Amino acid sequence: MQIYIDGTYYERDQAKISVFDHGLLYGDGVFEGIRVYDGCVFRLPRHIERLYESAKAIALEIPIPQDQMIDVVVDTVRRNARPSVYIRLIVTRGVGDLGLDPANCKRASIICIADDLKVYPEDYYRKGIKVVTASTRQIGGAVFDARIKSLNYLKNVLAKIEARRAGTLEAVMLNDQGFVAECTADNIFIARRGTLLTPPLWDGALDGITRDGILEIAGRIGIPAREERLTRFDLFNADECFLTGTGAELIPVVDVDDRRIGNGTPGEMSLRILEAFRKLITEDGVHVSF
Repeated sequence: MQIYIDGTYYERDQAKISVFDHGLLYGDGVFEGIRVYDGCVFRLPRHIERLYESAKAIALEIPIPQDQMIDVVVDTVRRNARPSVYIRLIVTRGVGDLGLDPANCKRASIICIADDLKVYPEDYYRKGIKVVTASTRQIGGAVFDARIKSLNYLKNVLAKIEARRAGTLEAVMLNDQGFVAECTADNIFIARRGTLLTPPLWDGALDGITRDGILEIAGRIGIPAREERLTRFDLFNADECFLTGTGAELIPVVDVDDRRIGNGTPGEMSLRILEAFRKLITEDGVHVSF
């Protein structure tokens, strides 16, 4: 495995960062998770754009331009000879000291990793999964803008622990007002009376690349779709439910907090959208030649 760190490639056991890096000390940095399908880096320009938007929002200056960052990702994929792989692209504030002040970090650090990621067993895409509502809350837009994809995922980690202890693979996170925000690593959608609904970004939902793709697909195949504030009541009474994310793609949900969704199997709308999405992922992106 070849891992990119600040212009140099290292083998896995040699890829290291400083213990004084603010990404390690304070979660001070941003990242992107990107999928490559048969040599197509799915929506790479949009991922890079979102990375730079997140960095700008936290006053983090990335030391290379966006087009060069695209080259870093493509070269990492090519060097690892992995036509289908998961990319983790990270920008930390860089090396500083034990103080909180980021002014002591002179230059941001860029890391690009290409490795396998299997979020859910394949069988669950046919049968669906169960989820629970976590007691750990997501932060709403009045406190922190969820569009910043930062390295600080402690809330999500705690909610994931709750999910595992409940015997499920994923947990729904509410915001401080009790509205549905997202799951620990995925956006959430429901279908109700023929309309697709997903929480607004203001309620704490990440502006997901896959989420955007699903909304576009819905419009293209004639399914009404919109953002709408949701509560657990809406989840319990949904006709269908599914989660979306770079790692998860689109995974149906058949049970929320021991309430069966629909007839307890993945719904027709979910399966139609998943079929269309799996066509999109090998077409919409930057193609890597090996």
